[in-house]
Amino acid sequence: MRSTDSRGFASWRASFAFLSQTLSRRRFGAGAMATFAAGALCAVAAPSFAQEPYPNRPITVISPYSAGGDADLAARNFAAALQRAIGQAVVVMNKTGASGVIGSAQALASPPDGYTLLLARTGSQAILPAIMPTATKYKWDDFDFIGTLETNPYGCVVNGKSPYKSFGELVDAMKVKGKSMNFGTAGVLTTNDMGPRQLFKMLKLTEQTPTQIPYKGTGEASMSLVAGQTEFACGSLGSFLALIKSGQLRALMVTNPERMASMPDVPTARELGYAEMEGIVGWSAVYAPPGLPAEVRNRLLGAMKVIANDPAWQAATAQTGSLPYVKSPEETRQFVQKHYQLYRTLGESLNIIDSKTNQ
Repeated sequence: MRSTDSRGFASWRASFAFLSQTLSRRRFGAGAMATFAAGALCAVAAPSFAQEPYPNRPITVISPYSAGGDADLAARNFAAALQRAIGQAVVVMNKTGASGVIGSAQALASPPDGYTLLLARTGSQAILPAIMPTATKYKWDDFDFIGTLETNPYGCVVNGKSPYKSFGELVDAMKVKGKSMNFGTAGVLTTNDMGPRQLFKMLKLTEQTPTQIPYKGTGEASMSLVAGQTEFACGSLGSFLALIKSGQLRALMVTNPERMASMPDVPTARELGYAEMEGIVGWSAVYAPPGLPAEVRNRLLGAMKVIANDPAWQAATAQTGSLPYVKSPEETRQFVQKHYQLYRTLGESLNIIDSKTNQ
């Protein structure tokens, strides 16, 4: 900027010298000359020091998972709502890899100017920092919390033709022949994986733990269940909703505190005696690199309040099977810390933490 400003000032000075000579030849008075010089200086210098208010260019929202999944849908719904609320273009960039770590790390390393935001998810922002602190490289609280966006109701499902008509029947089968059973997930250390691990721990299935079959995404895991290649799956119900409504899958349990309006016949974990499962839930939040200027942060917080009351965003969120859950930065921090601690404790009990260092 210094070299550019210097060249600009030199160019302006040369032009001003030429104008001075011309004006002198035309016998302008000294007073007129001084007035013109001051006006010219202000006209040229003003653009160099003026600063346009945030945002004055497009904002990028990094989604650390692939297109078409829960994270991507949440990111695109948020981007559209933020654009309406803030009056500037907002684009989504899917930066995948390492179960969300690559995209998250890129967002963390971006300039703290409000032009790069992260669509934070349970796996990349709570599970991985808790279970794989060495490999993850960042901590759960390294980011600037802007606010939560939504929660994704979680539950367990089976094939629509499965002999297991209730969650109790599925549990009974696990206790007897769990070792010969399998379940599909969207990958290791996702909520699809950690939910069953929590259940197996509660059931004390030390010798009868079902085998996990990890797939590249929730879509593949769902199709394997429909095809009869796996016997059950647990995850965000939005991913299974269409298949449940069509009868291809059957929901046996939800971790919500209350039954879902869209599936009133499906009991809650608490009703079934598994209240500890309520902590397992998917969620989306908005993070930024640490060190945001106060005016930028306040602008984003104001936009979040607008989004919370945006009917279009609420409808789009409901369409994905998710529940609006917009909270303040401090509430978001407490919410994420609670989930981080849940998975840290679970990981320690299962002896799967990659490092014993305190996080």
